[in-house]
Amino acid sequence: MSIPEIFAWLFDPANWGGSTGVLARVLEHLWYSALAVVVGALVAVPVGALVGHTGRGSFLLVGLANGLRALPDFGLLVLLVLLVGVQLLPVVVALTVLAVPPLLAGTYAGIRNVDRAVVDAARGMGMRERAVLLKVEFPNALPLLIGGLRSASLQVVATTAIAAYVSFGGLGRLLIDGQRNGDYAQMGAGAVLIAVLALVVEGVLAGVQRVVVSPGLRPSGRRTYKQAEKQKTTQPAGVAS
Repeated sequence: MSIPEIFAWLFDPANWGGSTGVLARVLEHLWYSALAVVVGALVAVPVGALVGHTGRGSFLLVGLANGLRALPDFGLLVLLVLLVGVQLLPVVVALTVLAVPPLLAGTYAGIRNVDRAVVDAARGMGMRERAVLLKVEFPNALPLLIGGLRSASLQVVATTAIAAYVSFGGLGRLLIDGQRNGDYAQMGAGAVLIAVLALVVEGVLAGVQRVVVSPGLRPSGRRTYKQAEKQKTTQPAGVAS
């Protein structure tokens, strides 16, 4: 197998169409990945936000996140298939376990890192705890929260190939079928497509982060603000900026 053979396989139109073509496999891969990330977010974001807001249970949360990271995804998937059968549920559960730790850590860290003076000011204005969490802490936590989402999505997309081992679709089928048929160009193409898809998802989420996060919360925005303040303090009196 050589790189030209891999690209020849990738650019062959015959490999892209039909129910087992590359396009269909990409859509399956994205479906499994998105389902796992959404389920993981539904579990991890409320828990991380609650613990970050109250400060209670942080030790348990860190232990849970580290414990989930230690679980082998492939072994967990095979075990669940043996217990439940060949269904989509074991695939989603195994990938969700992979998605939860970065989402949990990102949400918790984002909430805890919000300036306590801002939180105290919101409480001093009479805001209830729910409003403080949703209207003050959550918007300020978005950079780290979305960072956790990006990390979770990247890991899940890169790992969803294991679904093919238990007779499901996705780009992992190119690896499994290529190995079975001795088509190493197909295997190489599958590996390239998985890497490219993970990078594309990362790029899309980076764009989303830039759109939804306030400019004042971005690192560049914070640097610009600090530089402006420094310029004001060092500028001679009577000189306009």
